[in-house]
Amino acid sequence: MHRKIGSRIFAEKFITMQMQLPIFPQTTKLINSSVGFFEKDDFVYYLHNGSPIFCHEKNDLNSYRYITANLVVTRLCSPSELATALGVSNRNIQRYAKTLKEKGTDWFFLRDEKRGDAHKLTSEMLQEAQKMISNFYSVVDVARLLGVTEGALRYHIKKGNIKKKWKL
Repeated sequence: MHRKIGSRIFAEKFITMQMQLPIFPQTTKLINSSVGFFEKDDFVYYLHNGSPIFCHEKNDLNSYRYITANLVVTRLCSPSELATALGVSNRNIQRYAKTLKEKGTDWFFLRDEKRGDAHKLTSEMLQEAQKMISNFYSVVDVARLLGVTEGALRYHIKKGNIKKKWKL
C-alpha cells in the first residue's frame, strides 16, 4: 500500500507484533500477570512473560535492591505488588525505586558499606581507652579525653573489646 504526502509517495509498512503468552515454570511465584520470579541453584530469576530479564545470587543484597527498583521504575509492576510477592515492606521497595531514580545504578554497587562499622573508635583509640580504663580512669573521663561518646565506650566494654576489671 502506498501513501502520497506532497509530491512523494511512501510505502506503508504494517508491522504486526506477535503477542507473547505468559508461560512460566511451575515453581514461579507471580508478582502480577506478566512478571514472576523463582529460585534455582542459589540464584533468583525474574521473568517477564516467561522470559528471564534479571538474575542475582540469593545472598546478593545490592543486586536484589537494584532489580526490585528497576522493576518498579520500568513499571513492570507496582511497589505494592512486588512487596506482597516478596514478603517485604512496601516502603523499602519504594525507597529502592526512589534511590535508583535519584542516584542511579552506581549507587547500588559502588558505594561504601558503612553499616556495622564503628568509625568513632579506631583500633588505636581502643588500645588507648584500654590503657586508661586499666589505670582506673572513669568511662566518662576516657570518653571526654578521646572525643567520643560515653555510649560508644560502654558499647565496646559490653562487647568485650575493652576490659573493665574494676567496679565502683
